[in-house]
Amino acid sequence: MSRDHVQSAEPRSAEPQSAERSTGQVPGGGAEAPFLELLARGASADAYEQLLLLARAEGRPAERIAALEAAKLLALRVRSELEGRRRREAELSALFETAHDLAGLRDLDAVLQAIVQRARSLLGTDVAYLSLNDPKRGDTYMRVTEGSVAARFQQLRIGMGEGLGGLVAQTARPYVTDDYFEDERFRHTVSIDSGVREEGLVAICGVPLMLGHHVIGVLFAADRRARVFEREQIALLGSFAALAAAAIDTANLLTETRSALADLERANEIIRDRSGVIERASDVHDRLAELVLRGGGVHDVAAAVAEVLDGTVEFTETAPGTALETSRAEGHAVRHEDDWIAAVAAGGELLGALVLRGHPGLDPVDQRTLERAAMVTSLLLLARRSAAEAEQRVRGELLDDLLNGRDRDPRLLRERAARLDADLDATHVVLAARLDGPAVGADEEAAARRRLWSAASHLAATRHGLAAARDGGTVLLLPLEGTDSATALARRTARQLGTAVHEAVTVGASAPVEDLATYPDTVAAAYEEGRRCLDALRLLGRRGDGAAAEDFGFVGLLLAGERDITGFVERTIGPVVTYDERRGTDLVRTLDAYFASGMSPARTKDDLHVHVNTVAQRLERVGRLLGDDWQSPARALEIQLALRLHRLSAPTTH
Repeated sequence: MSRDHVQSAEPRSAEPQSAERSTGQVPGGGAEAPFLELLARGASADAYEQLLLLARAEGRPAERIAALEAAKLLALRVRSELEGRRRREAELSALFETAHDLAGLRDLDAVLQAIVQRARSLLGTDVAYLSLNDPKRGDTYMRVTEGSVAARFQQLRIGMGEGLGGLVAQTARPYVTDDYFEDERFRHTVSIDSGVREEGLVAICGVPLMLGHHVIGVLFAADRRARVFEREQIALLGSFAALAAAAIDTANLLTETRSALADLERANEIIRDRSGVIERASDVHDRLAELVLRGGGVHDVAAAVAEVLDGTVEFTETAPGTALETSRAEGHAVRHEDDWIAAVAAGGELLGALVLRGHPGLDPVDQRTLERAAMVTSLLLLARRSAAEAEQRVRGELLDDLLNGRDRDPRLLRERAARLDADLDATHVVLAARLDGPAVGADEEAAARRRLWSAASHLAATRHGLAAARDGGTVLLLPLEGTDSATALARRTARQLGTAVHEAVTVGASAPVEDLATYPDTVAAAYEEGRRCLDALRLLGRRGDGAAAEDFGFVGLLLAGERDITGFVERTIGPVVTYDERRGTDLVRTLDAYFASGMSPARTKDDLHVHVNTVAQRLERVGRLLGDDWQSPARALEIQLALRLHRLSAPTTH
């Protein structure tokens, strides 16, 4: 214990006591006895000197004074030894406690804080602090402080060789200064000196933190007054520094161990994931192989991959252009926003894409699974195209034979049609279709015709009909179902083909035809009728539309191959003729007279020799049978022609 910190334990008396009385000395006792009592009481060093002063004041013999002097010196040595032992005991206890903290290390900052606190307490300094080296920046920085009050000082960064700490970190040797600002052994800087001055430090002792031969930091003890640090204190600070270095090394090892364990855990997770992914890949491979073998389609492949990848997969012919082209060029699935796109291609032809929806985080193995599915899809599409093209050729050959009349055997014709899921005994319509888009080059026109033939063949296959390329366009033989009409079928076909080829397609239809196996020549005649109707549509500017001969009124007679006069008369005035036949009325004759008299009821009644009211009643009945617009110019023209044809076709006796 320092002499400056020890206060006298002796009470002061108003009257001086003798040396024997003040110590309780028994007369005749040895000179050591009073000093032993002081040692036992733990008296201050001043108390030992007081005994000599009292003995001299009492006039004790010189021999007695000499004996007391010798005993005093011996007692002070014993006292010093006892203090040293108590100090070493405290130091060893602190070191033991620090080692215990280190053995149970849980929080590095807590251990370093304890080391700094104990160093400050045992050395009796105002401040203690610890800095660590930063290899990346090449300097050392404050890590832990105890007793510091200045924020700037707590945030100091010290370059190698700068300040006392930088010198210790650079040389790996302890350095002590009893007056920091007067010491020229190290390089002073404005930032460091400002921090030290703001903290008010004067005397500083710094020892290195060593791991092997490498300095990792510095441990400091400092006072705000001039002070000389003893060798034992420097050694004690060095012991704490060694423990701090061991704590840091242990913490680093623990961190590395935890990191290694975490890496191993992640590796195990990756292995488990990879194992699962590989199993999924094997599963999808087996599923795709099974799909191909049993003749599955494109959507079956998409469904199988969607189940394996746990997402939504669809085949599409349209996908974001940039992503699709990138996938096609690289041969890999590419990410587009939250989706993955795998091009479905065969050679240089792009057939479409498989799109995995809403699955941004895709494993590489799953990515290859999607790519493999795209390849299988392309093979299925090629196989389906080859089969479709073969079927289209067969359908085209049968329709060509019907148009050319090469096969006259009804049984063989029916068998060939049945193999194509067509029924030649059903009522059919022959349709002539042609592209009516803008003029293009020969190559583009040929490609457009191929697209039209392909679309027509597909439509014929889905409608149980036939299709063939002919005369720069396409001819279709489609069944007429239920209440459908040739006109409705023509318009619907024009719309469907135009949508498929993205160009205007004009379609002319024949009148319904029957019993094609028995009378195959009917197909050729119906085709010619459909072509004439197609030409009429184009001449009338109705490109991209569809119509049948019946839509053109009496003009249809000119277009029809067989000149269906009876059918025209029936469609135009049939209800009036039937009414006369059933009721015995004379509406047809009234109509003839009405038109012959310039549509004048007064002149009509003179011609028929009836009352004008009778004419009005008959015309009202005609309106109910033919419709309110029967007197419009277009309807009136057709009705007059139908009346003329009806009169000409009637027996001469009638």
